Amino acid sequence: MSQYENLKLDHQLCFALYAATHALTRAYRGGLEKAGLTYSQYLVMLVLWEEDGVSVGQIARKLDLDSGTLTPMLKRLEVAGLVARRRNSLDERVVEVTLTAQGRELEHEIAKVQNGVECKTGLSNEEFVQLRSTLQRLLQTMSADSEHSIAA
Repeated sequence: MSQYENLKLDHQLCFALYAATHALTRAYRGGLEKAGLTYSQYLVMLVLWEEDGVSVGQIARKLDLDSGTLTPMLKRLEVAGLVARRRNSLDERVVEVTLTAQGRELEHEIAKVQNGVECKTGLSNEEFVQLRSTLQRLLQTMSADSEHSIAA
């Protein structure tokens, strides 16, 4: 039995975030599977629905992934007919990703899935927005802190 109150599992922000993330991912799973997407592929599609025709590097930065992880995922999305990849005509090192018509159409189905998950949280719209805002601020602070640690 730990003598430190701050080491109790119920007092850990990291565990609360970890468990909540798994619960949210499970809530998405059924709807995404029906649409033929994994959760990671869903995140890529979100980036593209927000801004179509972006480079693999831009997607990787937005999702905090390395291109080695992202490339196989993009290949699967391309095989599924949801995206197309092509080399940039001015810089062949850059691969751009665009939605296909099928990929754009899928957005309507996935919007319903996301609304369903939002309802499952049991949070009011105000609580939902506040939690998201707080988590985004936490991420910015922690990212900035880790960047300062690296520079030091």
